[in-house]
Amino acid sequence: TGESVSVIKHTDPVPDPRAVNQDKKNMLFSGTNIAAGKAMGVVVATGVNTEIGKIRDEMVATEQERTPLQQKLDEFGEQLSKVISLICIAVWIINIGHFNDPVHGGSWIRGAIYYFKIAVALAVAAIPEGLPAVITTCLALGTRRMAKKNAIVRSLPSVETLGCTSVICSDKTGTLTTNQMSVCRMFILDKVEGDSCSLNEFTITGSTYAPIGEVHKDDKPVKCHQYDGLVELATICALCNDSALDYNEAKGVYEKVGEATETALTCLVEKMNVFDTELKGLSKIERANACNSV
Repeated sequence: TGESVSVIKHTDPVPDPRAVNQDKKNMLFSGTNIAAGKAMGVVVATGVNTEIGKIRDEMVATEQERTPLQQKLDEFGEQLSKVISLICIAVWIINIGHFNDPVHGGSWIRGAIYYFKIAVALAVAAIPEGLPAVITTCLALGTRRMAKKNAIVRSLPSVETLGCTSVICSDKTGTLTTNQMSVCRMFILDKVEGDSCSLNEFTITGSTYAPIGEVHKDDKPVKCHQYDGLVELATICALCNDSALDYNEAKGVYEKVGEATETALTCLVEKMNVFDTELKGLSKIERANACNSV
């Protein structure tokens, strides 16, 4: 689905010395997060010697492919240079008979230099200096039109490539979904009679990791501490949990630390606030795990 899956690690040796990184279950890799548990390890590589460092080196060494527009412009520039060079040489050769004209003082060398200057001036005049500006303007206008349709283009040459695209296969995560799990409904026992029982259903507002929301029953907000079942449920969700909420000040959003499922339960505990924790006056960083810390 696009989301990363946690991998269980152990301390047993890997028998195959040629094992790929995915099979090295006794190694922790730089750039990954520990979802649950604790461990002590020995650092065997740092910086560019780590696996993610090797990936970076490969990315730097990879040459960026030129877009079709850039390739066509390069071909056009080469062909134009050849044509202009041939024309200039032809103009210079055609005027060889005029090198000794009296207007040049009867000097063949002066005449050759004079017509060479004319050929160079012709070459300079034939070069389309305005072509790069025109192409840049056209691509900028295309970028502006795409931005109006919520398509942000970082590289101008990419506009030409996207303009020829008929089918786009996009990733689901972050496009159709937000990669943020949240609890929307919960149930507790109401009455038990013989072999049957009735349940109380509660709905929870909020669909992100922000610890802001209300618990509703029959479309009316309720105080969770009034239900013993909700108090016990919140206690279990808080204690049997290794995740936490973290407020990213740069992005201005709450993010998960740990498993997505457990983080959703952590966020639920914050919304339930079964112990009526005083939340007013808390900063967004302090608000992230205020109720779970009680």
